[in-house]
Amino acid sequence: MLITDLKAKETIVSLVGDKKAFIINCQGCKEVHFPEKEAVELQKELAADGKVTGIITTDYICNTENLELRLEKHMSEIDAADVIVVFSCGVGVQTVAERFEDKKVCAACDTYPLPGFQGVTPLEYDCDQCGECYLNLTGGICPITACSKSLVNGQCGGSKNGKCEVDSNMECGWERIYRRLEQIGRLDLIKCPTQLRNFATDAEVSK
Repeated sequence: MLITDLKAKETIVSLVGDKKAFIINCQGCKEVHFPEKEAVELQKELAADGKVTGIITTDYICNTENLELRLEKHMSEIDAADVIVVFSCGVGVQTVAERFEDKKVCAACDTYPLPGFQGVTPLEYDCDQCGECYLNLTGGICPITACSKSLVNGQCGGSKNGKCEVDSNMECGWERIYRRLEQIGRLDLIKCPTQLRNFATDAEVSK
């Protein structure tokens, strides 16, 4: 099991800025805590400011076929948006980012572990439930799970021809991150200092 905890309101508002946003809510895993009330209130505020092109609430966005069907009727709203804000665990955010490689996809929640059964998750979109999420700094690709060494400050010196030195069948996670940031015009994020995680928050949320 896991907990999805809403990021600070100021953080989410800053992710949108003066851009247009399409919002995706995932409420699939009933054993997962989801801050529904707080999320709805924040989304109403953003919509009132004219920053939202559309909102969809669905389930199991980690299932790519399900996600595709759910979004089919909303493609014009998504095309009109500059950023897609996803209210889900890290798996859902990565699934959406993989689907919309040319758009900025942002995580509105952090993901924390909770003992117990978690359900079925597509392995290629793994989430380590490590608390304060890095996905907004790395183009929707998790450096913790996409890199064999879980490096958070960039590529190591061992990759060769785009492949990981630990697993030659695995793409270098940081090369993937670089390409994604280049594609969405956000290479400036590479210059940002590494986000320091507050592990005390992890313990408090998981109580």
